[in-house]
Amino acid sequence: MTQSETLDPNKKESFKGLFVMKCGGSTLAALPDSFFEDLRELQMSGIQPVIVHGGGPAISDNLAKLGIESSFVNGLRVTTEEVLDVVEMTLAGSINKAIVRRIQGSGGQALGLSGEDGNLILARPVANSAEVGLVGEVTGVKAEIVTGILSMGYIPVIAPIGVDAQGQRYNINADTAAGAVASHVKSPKMIVVTDVPGIMRTVDGQKIVLPSVTVQNIEDLIDSGEIYGGMIPKVRAAMDCIQGSVSEVVIVDGKEPQVLSRVLQGEELGTRIIR
Repeated sequence: MTQSETLDPNKKESFKGLFVMKCGGSTLAALPDSFFEDLRELQMSGIQPVIVHGGGPAISDNLAKLGIESSFVNGLRVTTEEVLDVVEMTLAGSINKAIVRRIQGSGGQALGLSGEDGNLILARPVANSAEVGLVGEVTGVKAEIVTGILSMGYIPVIAPIGVDAQGQRYNINADTAAGAVASHVKSPKMIVVTDVPGIMRTVDGQKIVLPSVTVQNIEDLIDSGEIYGGMIPKVRAAMDCIQGSVSEVVIVDGKEPQVLSRVLQGEELGTRIIR
């Protein structure tokens, strides 16, 4: 299938330029080959994807295999130097390279790196570092590294590890890192690829996907119990991505056929979170 067949020129929106995609490592591993073929078609058409990925379940698995205890405080992994070694090995190593391989296996071009490379993601300790250890918040992103990789014809695939001026590494929440990267490269849109169809609400006993919500709508849905359990961290993380130039975040199910192309051409898929 050619890109002209994938994107409908009669659609009201014709997206050009770059966009940032955030995806969990376990979600990416489960995506069909067609997802990566769609990504390749976008790249070939001149659209420039930037990928920031997570990998929490794989980190937990590797920590367990190594007999290293792991705990969480308010959704953040307590990160010692020992834990951080495993985080780096998993994110910047196995997961990052698996994503690169899948993109290149589909005929696309990708270059994997972590936030440490070239001091791409600059960070400092989070406010509650006494509780969580070496977890960082982003203080800056060297956008010229991202745009330089794009200009060479590669999709940047970024593992969310940050570094400070002294070279100290930090474990960065992937959603936080993705929002910061999107803001610094001035991406107006961010796509969060998940394993759910979007933010759901019960209407007349049936679950429906909400096509568009504001940040306040989400808070109300959490308060009312409509959004609960594992969906709460997903939507809160998506809300964190709305910063700087990022005016909307779209949560979509990665298994939807040609999901990226369809979202970028303006089709209503998943849930749009807007300011």
